Amino acid sequence: MVGFKGPYYPLILGYMGLNQCFSRVECAIITIGWILRHEESFVSVTKEQIETAIKQYIDPHLEKDLVSSGVIKDIEIDGENVSVKIVLGYPANGFVDKLSETIKGMVEAVDGVSSATIDISWVIASHTVQGGMNPLEGIKNVIAVASGKGGVGKSTTAVNLALALQMEGAKVGILDADIYGPSIPRMLGIEGKPDSSDGKSLEPMGGHGIQAMSIGFMIDEETPMIWRGPMVTQALEQLLRDTRWKNLDYLIIDLPPGTGDVQLTLAQKVPVSGAVIVTTPQDIALLDARKGLKMFEKVEVPVLGIVENMSIHICTECGHAEHIFGQGGGNLMSEQYNVDFLGALPLDIEIRVNADGGHPSVAQDGESKASLIYREIARRTAAKLSLRAKDFSAKFPNIVIQNN
Repeated sequence: MVGFKGPYYPLILGYMGLNQCFSRVECAIITIGWILRHEESFVSVTKEQIETAIKQYIDPHLEKDLVSSGVIKDIEIDGENVSVKIVLGYPANGFVDKLSETIKGMVEAVDGVSSATIDISWVIASHTVQGGMNPLEGIKNVIAVASGKGGVGKSTTAVNLALALQMEGAKVGILDADIYGPSIPRMLGIEGKPDSSDGKSLEPMGGHGIQAMSIGFMIDEETPMIWRGPMVTQALEQLLRDTRWKNLDYLIIDLPPGTGDVQLTLAQKVPVSGAVIVTTPQDIALLDARKGLKMFEKVEVPVLGIVENMSIHICTECGHAEHIFGQGGGNLMSEQYNVDFLGALPLDIEIRVNADGGHPSVAQDGESKASLIYREIARRTAAKLSLRAKDFSAKFPNIVIQNN
């Protein structure tokens, strides 16, 4: 019995201590028989067994198992008790309980495991950007939201995406890059002008827990911006770089529709981690959305996925469902260009009413049907970005060589 350890070790010692009733031979026979009858109780659980069990689960946002995704940071085994530490690369407030319950059940199904403790958190890293640029100070990741044409609900999607990322547990800002038709101030219900503590930089405005900047904060809502292209691109750069963004995990840039000066400026001068394309299912919208996707490919900005807006309309009176703008266009486009389909949003009057009233759907009710779709899209977007190469430039100190 030397070196033997197990959950019933004290009981076995008790048997062996009964030398008043049993001889040593009898005690040994009893002990060996008891061990054989309870052999399965002494199964030694290994880290490899736990990893094999966890590998059976495919994360719906990463679309990969958690082990190969590198998010399993530690597995501790103490007899029949197992502790698993998971650190995701994307925010997941609305998903963490379900994930914890699922992994707990899979680990406890392993022979020899009686209980499992699952610790889940997330750390959002900076990711590489196009052209060897470095991320902007105070911003880990810039995500551009674009569309090939107007009228597809891009700005509404951008605002709700930003709010959804914030609700999932990230620090988020939004930049309104539509100089000619800024809509973010109204959608976020923000009034007033930004402050400047030094006369050179701007403090971001705040609305529903996110930071925001727009040319709309500087001008009257009805004042037209009669500017040529160079002035527009210069204004965009100033709004981005002269705003004192505060420790953002994600900055969402709501681009104007099309593939003109503003989009090219963003692609060539602004460090962008990834782009999201918004379209409707109809053919004419998809044609223009493809142009936007191709533009990002040419300037080496990764497209994280496609969002199909106004996918289906459900009548509020009779419940009849109808694909007003066509069906399956976003899915087909994602398959044709080998990019991810992030999700589909309904043609819902509440989404429009909430945005026009300054209380976007996610801010109005984070648990509504539309909000849950936005939050799922947000998790998928952030998860796809988390799989891309990380940027470590901020971790390296500046080296200065001086002659003494």
